[in-house]
Amino acid sequence: MFKNLRTQLTVSVIAALILMLLSIWAVTREYMILAVCVLVLICFYMIYLLFWFWKNVSEPIDRLTDFAAEIASGSYGSKLEESRDNEIGQLTDAINDMSEKVALAEKARTDFISQVSHELRTPLTAITGWSETIAFDPAVQGDSLRGINIISKEAERLTGMVTELLEFTRIQDGRFNLRVEMIDIAEELEDAIFTYGKLMKQAGMDVNYQPPEKDIPMIPGDSERLKQVFLNLLDNAMIHGGDGKMIDVSLDRDGSYVKITFRDYGSGIPEAELPHVKEKFYKGSSKNRGTGIGLAVCDEIITRHKGRMDIRNADGGGCMVILYLPVSTRS
Repeated sequence: MFKNLRTQLTVSVIAALILMLLSIWAVTREYMILAVCVLVLICFYMIYLLFWFWKNVSEPIDRLTDFAAEIASGSYGSKLEESRDNEIGQLTDAINDMSEKVALAEKARTDFISQVSHELRTPLTAITGWSETIAFDPAVQGDSLRGINIISKEAERLTGMVTELLEFTRIQDGRFNLRVEMIDIAEELEDAIFTYGKLMKQAGMDVNYQPPEKDIPMIPGDSERLKQVFLNLLDNAMIHGGDGKMIDVSLDRDGSYVKITFRDYGSGIPEAELPHVKEKFYKGSSKNRGTGIGLAVCDEIITRHKGRMDIRNADGGGCMVILYLPVSTRS
């Protein structure tokens, strides 16, 4: 059989045309038995061609489509075995090569981010420490004190960005682990609101917390990671929904899940950007500073808790983030 698919299809079409011409010739010569035999042969030949096309073209392309979707979803470096020595095999080799090169580029990017983040941590710690020390000096007053406070605030912001980048590299390297134990999710949420409440008050934001109507059972989870998610969502609500001056937080039971809702009263998210907000490094049309990976890290944490994080625009304006965490079967 020919190796080239184009040649195989051309030969198959020519053979089918010859058989059709042979059947027409048999009918014109009134060789009816021969004509019937040729028509039956054409039918079997067409069935064979359909099976051959499905086996050698359609099925491999379906596998390549699924494989390309896996790569697009982040399975860089994976390869698809293909033994055919034709155009399909060449396409498979090209996609495998692309997957390997993308994996190498992704690893180089992750290593670079990790190295830079570690290098930034030490000077940022020193800047934060010294700025706080200088701020307590009575000799520093007026614009000088204001400048020192700005330095301290910006250093804290950069430290938070570095922490997010380090979390991202841990996820990429497979070093992102959870310490799961039975926790009181209501207590963890209230602690996060209390921790962040003072900063939000300074920004002119009020938090309206609606506690659950019924007792929430203990659930399996990593308290530190979940608190990280809560603080990140409160921070996002303050940054992007600050115009509304209000953040609603609620906790409730939803079947076999605990449902936690964060809602701001800002301008919301453009509908075209909603499907992408949880993607790594995606910032959309927002002009606020940040790394664009905070929500990606939050989504990873919730997913590893076997839960899910939904983001949507709220009725009446603003953005709503809903967390679903599974209730333990032990509860």
